Amino acid sequence: MPWFAWLLIALAFGMVAGSLLLLRDSADKMPLDQDALERMKARNAEFEKREEKATERDD
Repeated sequence: MPWFAWLLIALAFGMVAGSLLLLRDSADKMPLDQDALERMKARNAEFEKREEKATERDD
């Protein structure tokens, strides 16, 4: 392959790596109040119970 093809490949990899690093740095945590967090935990617990019942029924 000619040298400019290798240069284009290196630039493409650099752009992908740079955009992933930029995305990681710009990500912020979601500010949740205590009530919303408790509701999410309750929903997850309920979903896990349903999943266990469905798994037991299938066995």
